[in-house]
Amino acid sequence: MFVDKVRIFVKGGDGGAGCMSFRREAHVPKGGPDGGDGGHGGNVILKADLGVSSLIDYRFRHHFKAERGTHGQGSRRHGANGEDLVLKVPVGTVVREYDEETKETGELIADLTHDGETVTVARGGMGGRGNIHFVTPVRRAPAFAELGEPAAEQWVELEMKLMADAALVGMPSAGKSSTIARISAAKPKIADYPFTTLVPNLGVVRGPEYDFVVADVPGLIEGAHEGRGLGHEFLRHIERTALIVHIVDMTGGWEGRDPVEDYRIINRELALHAEELAERPRIVVANKVDVPGTEDAVKRLAEEVRRDSIAAAGGNEFAPSPVDPKLYQVSALTGKGMDSLVAAIGQKVHELREAAREAEAENVQYDHIWEHKREARERRFTVRKLSDGIFRIEGVQVERMVVQTDWENEEAVIFLQHRLKRLGVEKALANAGARDGDEVRIVGRAFEYESALYADDPYANLED
Repeated sequence: MFVDKVRIFVKGGDGGAGCMSFRREAHVPKGGPDGGDGGHGGNVILKADLGVSSLIDYRFRHHFKAERGTHGQGSRRHGANGEDLVLKVPVGTVVREYDEETKETGELIADLTHDGETVTVARGGMGGRGNIHFVTPVRRAPAFAELGEPAAEQWVELEMKLMADAALVGMPSAGKSSTIARISAAKPKIADYPFTTLVPNLGVVRGPEYDFVVADVPGLIEGAHEGRGLGHEFLRHIERTALIVHIVDMTGGWEGRDPVEDYRIINRELALHAEELAERPRIVVANKVDVPGTEDAVKRLAEEVRRDSIAAAGGNEFAPSPVDPKLYQVSALTGKGMDSLVAAIGQKVHELREAAREAEAENVQYDHIWEHKREARERRFTVRKLSDGIFRIEGVQVERMVVQTDWENEEAVIFLQHRLKRLGVEKALANAGARDGDEVRIVGRAFEYESALYADDPYANLED
């Protein structure tokens, strides 16, 4: 089964809790704090793998969670980190945020186009720090430690787009499957009725000089850009290909269509789906020329292709054009003209590869970009006035700080207040009109606002 779009829920491993412990040995009456840190939770990582051909592994299983970190112990023994969970996806997978409630896709996370490329989609929680980290000149024996940080979690959409050098496009029953079967080892289903091909097929073609990968995309119809005939599902597989090979049935098919009009319809659908497809390099193929009576249609199509080539070159007949002005006449059934077509596709693909290699910048480091965006977004928080004397603070980082705090430990609560001050929460509350004694709510906790609380902050010189 070919599966090319799924939505999955990913959650990193929670961080282990830090340990509150003091050294207790004979003849060492004041050993000091020695609580170890909790281990970091594992990340959920997507990795592009050439050995994976579809997203079938995620069709029926939708929830994935990495291993959590273990808790710290006394004697400065740190907890073990949780193992990362690596999910393999096909090369060519686009990863986006997904909102399960609104059923809408969000920001692009990554476009995994190279074998081995990875992106972290759910970061594991940091392990809580043991009490050895909270020693200050005025507080030599801190009697608290941090709880582990909750891991990030979210829904993501995985969309596979075929990674082929050339895509065969055309009307249903134009001969695309017969062509790929003739020039490669692919074995698509072939029949004389429309929509025989329901999923894209890939084939490796061994040319006289250059090899290339070709995709047989299911037939398109008028209105495909609007989703007719599963147009959206098929058109997206053409977006990545460097070269479009447009196959036209010169017999007009069983409906007796005009081949030139078929050619125009497909060009129009490609342009309406994505403007850049209108400028994508292409080769036009007149198929089934072995059938008697197709000579006039071939001449008219050749003239149409020549006009398109001149128009694409800005009206200059001698300027380079993305449309090859030569019409390749073939018969996928008998093999007529196939050798010259394969050689032409191979040469064009080679030229496009070389041009792309020269223009290609350094590989995009999605992890760095995504992490930077995520961290900036999580640092933001909002202060809302719910009613007179009641305020609510919302924000990922603020809420995680609260969840990490042991509310049964007074020192831990004081340290939380220090962290909130460093983050700018106290100033934001003051700007929102908070006064001493007002109630401040974060997640499921509430406490009183005191503007002078930090006059003698015992953790003022402590690194966060």
